[in-house]
Amino acid sequence: MIKAKLLKDAEERIKDLNKLQKEGLICLDGQFFPSVHYPPINMYPPIDEKTLFKGYANPSGNLFDIYVHIPFCMKYCVFCHYPVKIGAPDEEKDHYLNMLEKEMDIYMNRLGLKTIKPRSILIGGGTPTYLIPARLEKFLRSFSSRVDLNSCTQFSYDVDPLTLLGKEGGERLKILKSFGVDRLTIGIQSLDDEILKKMNRPHTVKEAIEAIDITKKMGFKVNIEFIYGYPGQTIEAWIETVEKAVSLGADEIQLYRLKIIPYGDHMGSILKKSVKERKEYFGLKRAIMMKEIAILLLSQNGYNENLRRVFSKTQDDFSHYANNQCCNLFDEIGFGLTAFSSLRDRFGLNTQYFDKYYYLINQGKLPVDRGLVRNRDAQLRWALILPLKNREVNKKYYQRITGVSLDTIFRKKIEKLKEFNLLYENDKMLGLTPLGILFADEICHQFHHPDYMPFARTAYAQGKLNPYDDFQP
Repeated sequence: MIKAKLLKDAEERIKDLNKLQKEGLICLDGQFFPSVHYPPINMYPPIDEKTLFKGYANPSGNLFDIYVHIPFCMKYCVFCHYPVKIGAPDEEKDHYLNMLEKEMDIYMNRLGLKTIKPRSILIGGGTPTYLIPARLEKFLRSFSSRVDLNSCTQFSYDVDPLTLLGKEGGERLKILKSFGVDRLTIGIQSLDDEILKKMNRPHTVKEAIEAIDITKKMGFKVNIEFIYGYPGQTIEAWIETVEKAVSLGADEIQLYRLKIIPYGDHMGSILKKSVKERKEYFGLKRAIMMKEIAILLLSQNGYNENLRRVFSKTQDDFSHYANNQCCNLFDEIGFGLTAFSSLRDRFGLNTQYFDKYYYLINQGKLPVDRGLVRNRDAQLRWALILPLKNREVNKKYYQRITGVSLDTIFRKKIEKLKEFNLLYENDKMLGLTPLGILFADEICHQFHHPDYMPFARTAYAQGKLNPYDDFQP
């Protein structure tokens, strides 16, 4: 009975989907491009370090959020769009970590800092726990000597379940705990062993559940990730996955729609596979139904969307790193291959090539090679798109950041989106409605400049919501 009602509610959303696709909001062939940064991360032009930092001043109190990228993995997941090395020898891992230290030193010198005071820290990858315990401890000791953790409100680590198991896994967790790591994001991705095999994941469902139990018992805040819309996933199996997920007792449950089109620095093999089985890979209706079902099921079990795509039982459980960067628009600096620095009026992206990364650092330079100092137009869009996608836009804060009232710009866009019940607005806030949340990425595309649109005008129906219309602020 419950399952029948879930399916009925999800099918109602397909009516909305069809209507919005005819109006030009959603790409006609169902392709999906996530709204993660503005401009999109794969559209930045070349830039050098001097140009990127010209005129830049450190934020108040020299407070930053920090991201560190460690690009090593056991396997290459089919859906991954980032360059990593598989089975790298110990010597290469040591060399990379040494270069990471030098990069931090160069960055601190550039900013005139002896240590970095982080609001929050995220160590990601790759698989940043794919290091033997001794090497993990050496990295964290080196990293901690360069940051002042007194100001840090959350220290997060992205982890793979398999690296947390057995004797070595236990040692890794103890090391993480000893250096102040308090939140783990465990990449489960699926609770179906057949789907995990299709994804080329290195773990099984049993191992994933064991990893969750261990980390909970050790007192970590636990966030578990899942991908929906993956080929071979059925609606019925997805319902079972979400029901099982809520029984695991994680503090946060994070959902990602399958990304087929590259949005990072690597073309994942998922794109090649999609060419052969296009209908199976671009299952737009199925993906929307899965998202709606997950939202309903999670809500019924006490999990509510606290940060976009992240569901928790209390408002205190969310990624401080994501919230600070995407909602508060605070300055964030990134270290490592393909890492980015998102600053108040500019964005810098490190090289994707290992050799170039090492070369630039050995020259005493930051390994940044793409980026943008945003002009007024880009700044107005950036300050709207990021918080709209991830929570909501505080109008007073928006005006403080940009110097422009949101009541005076993008009005045609905003009014049309409100007409279709996709946005709500009051004196203080602009945000997504429950219907708008289902199409958050496409709504954010409405505020892109045509130069940074993910698809051509002809990819959309010429309706009231064609994103190329009324694009001026």
